[in-house]
Formats: sequence, structure tokens, C-alpha cells
Amino acid sequence: MWTVIAALSLQPALAADASKPHPHQGVLAKMPGAPEVPTLTAEDLATLKEGKSVLKQERGKDGGRGIAIQDVHADAKTIWSRILKFDRYPDWVDNVKTCENYEEGGGTIKTHFVIGAALFSAEYWIRHEYKPSQNYMTWELDYTRESDLDDSVGFWYIEELPDKPGWSRLYYSVDVKVGGWVPGFVEDMVAKSGLTKATSWVKRESEKVAGTASE
Repeated sequence: MWTVIAALSLQPALAADASKPHPHQGVLAKMPGAPEVPTLTAEDLATLKEGKSVLKQERGKDGGRGIAIQDVHADAKTIWSRILKFDRYPDWVDNVKTCENYEEGGGTIKTHFVIGAALFSAEYWIRHEYKPSQNYMTWELDYTRESDLDDSVGFWYIEELPDKPGWSRLYYSVDVKVGGWVPGFVEDMVAKSGLTKATSWVKRESEKVAGTASE
């Protein structure tokens, strides 16, 4: 979601309108259920052991997809308590101006975002599907409202690590399509930066709650 902040800050918001439906019902591939996560190499595992995140990216004609993996010294319940605290995103996540839920029920959480910097901002509405028993949450745009993003889908997924008691492995993936005016190199640059920030803020805030931040 915030992977497009820098690119969107280059232009003013033009299209967002909560009273109108989005121009389409999605152009990016939806998440059909439990997300598929990549197989980690020995090099990836070594990077995670060092406390760093692993980034995997690809760029296609419909936008840029990326996934970030980060080991967090906290259990899944603690990590979810931070991810789901949407009203605190403006305090925790760079360039998030507004983040508030406008509908909740049956595992569905609809959230209004305004992101940007300086005089520019982008507004959009996200429909999350939270599956706590399976430790994942997927999202896509709420297509009943017109967003500044053309499309966005993604997921959070957490797995606890039996060989590292008290630790969890966090996966964050995003696929985003913005306006055609955004240069490809900007999208690539922002996706890499945004992926790193997405897992790093969750790690920071989760480990604060778990009391493991200094370890």
C-alpha cells in the first residue's frame, strides 16, 4: 500500500471519490485464498539470521509486485495487534496522513487511506479479508469507491518458527498499478523502499510490545 507513496507524491490527487464506484472491478490478479510464499534459499536464511529483511521483486506490464520477509522477535498475536491497529499508522508509518476503518464485520475490514508528502496526496479505500486462524490477511481496493490508485492487491502472512521460540517470520507482499504517468524506474525504486519500510515498522512496534526491542 505505502509502496507507492513517493511516486504518488509527484502528482496531486485527482480521481478519489467515495460517492462513485471505481472505474473497474480489478485489473490485477486477486489473492484466491491463503497466500503462496517463496521458498527461501540458504542465502535468504542467512540474511534473516542477521536481522535483515529479504526482498524479492518482479515488474510486469500491469505494475510492480514485491515481497518482503522479516524475522520478528514476537509471537503472531502481538504482530497482528500492530498490523491491525490502523488508526496508529499515521504515527508509525512514514507519509501516512490518514488511516481509519469505515466498516468491519465477518473478517472484512474496510480502511480509508490518505498518503503523500508536502502538498500532494493520494486517497484510496482498501478491503481487507482477515483470517486469524490461518495467520494471513489479504487485501484489494474497495471497488465501490473510486480510488487514486488504479489497483492494488496484497497480503500479510505470519508463521511462527518452532526452531526459534518466541520468533515469527513475517511476509508482506504488494502488487500495485498506478497511473501511466509514473515512470517505471520510479515505481521500481519506490517498491523496494516501501517493502523494507513495511516490515521494519511492524518489527519495531511488535518488539516494543513484546519487550524484545533491544535484543
